[in-house]
Amino acid sequence: MTLSLANRSVTPKSNDRRIAGRRLVLGTALALTAIGATLVYAAQTQVFDPQTHKWVEYDKKKARKYYAAHNEVPEAFRPQMVKFRTAEVPGTIIIDGNQHFLYLVQPGQRAMRYGIGVGREGFGWAGIVRVGRMAEWPTWTPPAEMIARDPNAVKHAAGMPGGPDNPLGARALYLYERDQDTIYRIHGTPEPWTIGLDVSSGCIRMRNDDITDLASRVKVGAKVIVLMQGAALYKGV
Repeated sequence: MTLSLANRSVTPKSNDRRIAGRRLVLGTALALTAIGATLVYAAQTQVFDPQTHKWVEYDKKKARKYYAAHNEVPEAFRPQMVKFRTAEVPGTIIIDGNQHFLYLVQPGQRAMRYGIGVGREGFGWAGIVRVGRMAEWPTWTPPAEMIARDPNAVKHAAGMPGGPDNPLGARALYLYERDQDTIYRIHGTPEPWTIGLDVSSGCIRMRNDDITDLASRVKVGAKVIVLMQGAALYKGV
């Protein structure tokens, strides 16, 4: 099945709204546009197949197939400036894991929106943190918890040098609570087709071009709001 997607979990680009849910529309032509809003709660991203009139899982296999056909993620997950009402100051990062979007608040009730990959089931989290530091082509050192559950991480216990195959990708924003590293990051990825999916161990992943752009716009100390599943924007709409 060829995938053509229209993001149905957000309103058009000109008017982003806060809703819950992770459904995308599967069309017959290979294109993606933002259309009307839908309220849903789902464990995984879903797409609507107009031929069968059923919601189907949008999983890694389908995402890779789409990426292989286009060498690109669906349009809704590409960076774009959107209208965005919030009381948060410009420079604040707001992460909506339900929609798989990261918003960088801009002046004039607007935000730069990026597609993201988020924590898989059991690895989601929420809170208010800050960017403690940033790194270019960072070294990846798996935390002890990951090493304990993932034998493949053991060989990198001393750290994996930065590079195109490094799980942190081109840039990493290290998230701190006060002066304590939370072990969570906003980072790039060598697997860009996973954007829009629940795939990580809790970190927020972005395409390398997107995290590079985000890092160029963000300052150390920036506030980062990670929303709970189904939550409305903190002080937003």
